[in-house]
Amino acid sequence: MTDVDPAPQSREVLFALRLTSAQLKVTHTALKILYDDLGHEERNVQRVVGEVLAKMPDEREIRAIDLGRELKQQRAAR
Repeated sequence: MTDVDPAPQSREVLFALRLTSAQLKVTHTALKILYDDLGHEERNVQRVVGEVLAKMPDEREIRAIDLGRELKQQRAAR
């Protein structure tokens, strides 16, 4: 019997996600709200959410995304 751990390594990248600017803004906003709402007993989840937020553009860049304009452009491209 071999000792194989079927669980992925904690730092192994399992998924790459391509987002539009509008999707990025909404995702960042949702994660920021989740991060801010997590309590002391949820430090592990807060840490992971923080790691994801750290991979995203900074808040200045996110705020610069005009969601209305992005959605209008997406509708026009269809």
